[in-house]
Amino acid sequence: MRRRSLFQLAALSLAIRGLPAQADAEHQPVKVGIRFHAWLEAQWEGALLRDPLLATSLGDPRYNDRFVDTTTAAWRATDRRRIEVQLESLKLFKPEELAPADQLSFAIMKSDLESDLEGLRFPEWMMPLNQLGGLPSFLAQMGSGKSIQPFRSSKDYDDWIKRLGRAVASLDGLVANMREGVKAGVTQPRAVMQKVLPQLQALAVTAPEKSLFWEPFKSFPAAVPAAERKRLQAAMRKLLAGQVLPAYQRVLVYVRDDYIPQARATTAWADLPDGQAWYAHRVRESTTVALTADEIHAMGLKEVARIKGEMEGVRREVGFEGDLPAFFKHLQEDPRFYFTKAEDLLEGYRRLQKKINTLTPRLFDIHPKADYEVRAVEAFRAESAPGASYEEPAADGSRPGVFYVNTFNLKAQPIFGMETLSLHEASPGHHFQIAIAQEDQNLPKFRRYATNYTAYVEGWALYAESLGKELGLFTDPYQWYGRLSDEQLRAMRLVVDTGLHAKGWTREQAIRFMLDNSSMAESDITAEVERYIVWPGQALGYKIGQFEISRLRREAESQLGDKFDIKGFHRVVLTAGQVPLPVLGDLVQAWVAAQPAAAAG
Repeated sequence: MRRRSLFQLAALSLAIRGLPAQADAEHQPVKVGIRFHAWLEAQWEGALLRDPLLATSLGDPRYNDRFVDTTTAAWRATDRRRIEVQLESLKLFKPEELAPADQLSFAIMKSDLESDLEGLRFPEWMMPLNQLGGLPSFLAQMGSGKSIQPFRSSKDYDDWIKRLGRAVASLDGLVANMREGVKAGVTQPRAVMQKVLPQLQALAVTAPEKSLFWEPFKSFPAAVPAAERKRLQAAMRKLLAGQVLPAYQRVLVYVRDDYIPQARATTAWADLPDGQAWYAHRVRESTTVALTADEIHAMGLKEVARIKGEMEGVRREVGFEGDLPAFFKHLQEDPRFYFTKAEDLLEGYRRLQKKINTLTPRLFDIHPKADYEVRAVEAFRAESAPGASYEEPAADGSRPGVFYVNTFNLKAQPIFGMETLSLHEASPGHHFQIAIAQEDQNLPKFRRYATNYTAYVEGWALYAESLGKELGLFTDPYQWYGRLSDEQLRAMRLVVDTGLHAKGWTREQAIRFMLDNSSMAESDITAEVERYIVWPGQALGYKIGQFEISRLRREAESQLGDKFDIKGFHRVVLTAGQVPLPVLGDLVQAWVAAQPAAAAG
């Protein structure tokens, strides 16, 4: 949560407008800035040591054999002390002595640390596993050979064997923490934990050669000498049979036999100890603005009604004679709206990738250097995974971004939703925002790689969907309906998330609301609702962020008239790095004030 310093952040961001400085202090920000940048770099190196998986994800190979066990009480105590020490050391710098851009980095770092410290009040560590993921599935993804862990050389393979061996203790620590959660009454809902069982069963096999971890050991790249391959296979087989797979079996047995029977029957986060404050904390963290659950719920209801009216317009345009519920059913059941083969769906997105890449220069004069590729979600997690997601590229360019498409249920992937989904997850949505930030050498590394303001990131991606017509997409009324359908999903989230966690809604009530107001497949709706149950507040950031970015654009257009430059607007939003919404507003206003039309006025 980035709450305590938001108003300070907003005030400091005004300095970007260029306040006059005294002549005798011209060099002071430079001198202090050098020390501040060195301090930030040192903190970043410490972050990579504490989280070697982050380093690997960025393409930094120095710690590819390391794994830090974060499941222990000792680690939590050390982490608290680390945050406190960093906050104390920040006091060595006076913001007014820093250059404007560094003032903003100072305030973001301070806000993040204060947020992290405040969040330690809530025992997230007691619920380390749910149907969306956790250590068991993340390790399997890395070990599959198709994720962040490289498998290009003998050293890469040895690094992974060492890392995986060091991770076994954390699997047992995960079980220990879940036991503590049961004692404290802090558990996931029973209904969603049932969805975890198939994932664990797929991973807790007994034969090493049938494990997902064996995939990179079936065939090796040419860089791995033939003489090394048998050694590596023998080492991996021993590790899997003797340590890793038995640990997975222990997790499965505990979840199935002990945890699920004792898990709570309720769904609301407010039902947990200190749950109301916990949910309020999550709402503020996701939105970065001061809105209550009741206000967000009301906004959502209004948006759902508006978008439903636009869906009626599409129904009339295509000449469908039934009412809107009948139109929803028609869209769900007519086979022309769905692929029958997963590869056809994936190829459709690859064709869209090429098409959209030729269109983005209409609205953007900045593009990421990194490319992305389209992949299917891995089979072991597909049943309970979301419909699509994005994984950032390696910072060193060794790995492209990934647009993951869930092919588990093709009826949950309508053809009419492809254009809008591609805009959101790939270009110019997440891929643009995340890759451009990573590639911006002017931002300190913690802002390029480690800040995560949901309202900014997801708000931008949803705003990117709204650009479809300007880019030359959505010419088919059904594709426009797909855009409305996805926007409706984000509007319904405002209603359902707050309904579940602040207004006493049941899981079934939330599912019914979404079925009544959209043409989404019931399986997709169920997965969405269960996502909100275990990840409260996060889904609110999409629509709240899009509201704000769209509002900022309208205001800039109004102020600048025919001098408004859409490419310039997008550049200032994308090159800000991840920032809270109030700060983004001040940065856009500073850009508007600097334009010739504004200056002339």
